[in-house]
Amino acid sequence: MHRDDFGTDFTWGVASAAWQIEGAWDSHDKTPSIWDHAGHHRRVSGGAVGDDAIDFAHRFRDDLALVASLGFGAKRLSLSWPRLIPGGTGEVSSRGVEFYREVFESCRTNGLEPWVTLYHWDLPRSLHERGGWATRDAVEWFADYAESVASVLGDVVGRWMIANEPSMHALHHLLGVFDRTPSLTRYVRVAHHQTLAIAEAARRMRKVLGEDAVIGTTHQALPIWIRNENTAWGSRASRAWDTAMNRMFLDPLGGLGYPWGEAPLIDRVLRTVVRDGDEDAATHRFDFLGVQYYQPQVVKRAPIPGLWALPIPPLRPPKSFQPVTTAMGWVVEPSGLSDVLRRWAGHPVAERLVVTENGAAFRDELTVDAEGNRRVHDALRTWYYRTHLAEVASAIADGVPVDGYFAWSYADNIEWMLGRKPRFGLVYVDYDNDLQRTPKDSALWFQRFLSGIDVDA
Repeated sequence: MHRDDFGTDFTWGVASAAWQIEGAWDSHDKTPSIWDHAGHHRRVSGGAVGDDAIDFAHRFRDDLALVASLGFGAKRLSLSWPRLIPGGTGEVSSRGVEFYREVFESCRTNGLEPWVTLYHWDLPRSLHERGGWATRDAVEWFADYAESVASVLGDVVGRWMIANEPSMHALHHLLGVFDRTPSLTRYVRVAHHQTLAIAEAARRMRKVLGEDAVIGTTHQALPIWIRNENTAWGSRASRAWDTAMNRMFLDPLGGLGYPWGEAPLIDRVLRTVVRDGDEDAATHRFDFLGVQYYQPQVVKRAPIPGLWALPIPPLRPPKSFQPVTTAMGWVVEPSGLSDVLRRWAGHPVAERLVVTENGAAFRDELTVDAEGNRRVHDALRTWYYRTHLAEVASAIADGVPVDGYFAWSYADNIEWMLGRKPRFGLVYVDYDNDLQRTPKDSALWFQRFLSGIDVDA
C-alpha cells in the first residue's frame, strides 16, 4: 500500500472534539456545557476530568506543530458552543472568537487545513435546562448559532461539518446521561430535532458563506450483523436496527423521508413529533458526507419471555464475530469500513464521502529507556490503521468517491463517559506527568506512510 493509491487530491488528517481536548472549561467567557455538568456530577469516569482535558486550549500551537510533523495536511476540530455563545443564544463572545481564530491561524502556519465541526455534543447547559434537544426550540437555537459562527469565522474556515454523529448523541439521551432517566421518547425527539436543525443550519451557513464553502455533516455508519439474518426474525431485526441507527438519521436529510414501518417502536413516538412539512424541511443536499466507522453492530434475540422478537445487542459479541477486540470490547472488522462506504456512496444526502473518524483504543504503555527515550509500542493500532486503510483503498479502486481520511484521534483524550481510561490517540498523553506528549509507534508509521514510503497492507 502506498499513499498514491488514494489519489493526489486525497486529504489526510486527524480529528478531535472540543470538550475532549480543550480544557479551560471556564475561560474565554465560556459557560458549562452538558458534558461539563455531567463531569461535575460524577457521570463521567474520573469526575471533572474535562475541566483540564489535555489542555489543548493552552498547548494548541505545539500540538498542531506535532500533527504537521507527522505528515498530515488537515486537522479536524470542533467548536465549543458555550465558548462562543456563553448564553446559548444571543451575543457572541469576542474572547471565544479570538481563541478559535488563533487556533485556525496556527493551523495555517503549520500547513494544516482546518476542517471544523459546528457541533460535537457540547450543548450549553443553560439550553438543556430549557428543554435542550428534546424541545423543538433547539432547531432555531442551533440555526442561529450556525449563522453566527459563519459570520464571525467564515473568513478563516472553508470546510465545515454541521454535526457529529447525531445518532450517538441521541443515544446519550436514550441512556439518560444528562437526565438520569433512560427514555426512548427523548431519543426519538432528540433525533428528529437534530435532523431538522442540521438541515436548517446548513441552509443558513450557505447564505452567509456563499457557494465556495464546503459544507458536510457526519454519521456513524453501523453495518448491522444479525445472527440468523436469513430467518423472518432476522430480516425484521436487521431492518429495525438499520432504521434506528442509520436510516432515520440520513434518509430524511437525503429527501427520502423517514423509513416508516421498519421500526414500530420508533414509529409510534416519531408520529407524535413529526409535523406536516417536516420531512421537506429536513431535506438538504450536502457537499460531502463524513462517514465514521468503528465496529459493526451485532444483534441477537432478547432472551426474555414475551420479548422474543425484540432485537438487542449482545453484551459480548459472539466469538465468531470477534477475531480481535479493542480495549473497550469493540469488534475489529476492517471489511465493515468498505461495506459502509459502498453502501452510502449512492445515498442522495451527498455525492462525495470522507472518512471523518476511524480509530481504536488499546492498552498502551509508555516505556522509558536508560537514555530517557520515551516510546509507546502499539503494534495492534498500527495493524488496525493499515487494514482499515486497505479497505478504503479497495473502495476507491471500485469507484467509490472517497477523498479524505481522518484518524481518531490525534492524541489520547477524554472518552466521554469513560473518562481518561480509553486511549485512542496516535500521541500518548502522560496524565501523571504534566500531560506530556509522546508520539506512539502508530504515529511514526503514519509519518513514514505519508512521506511516500511503501507499507504492507
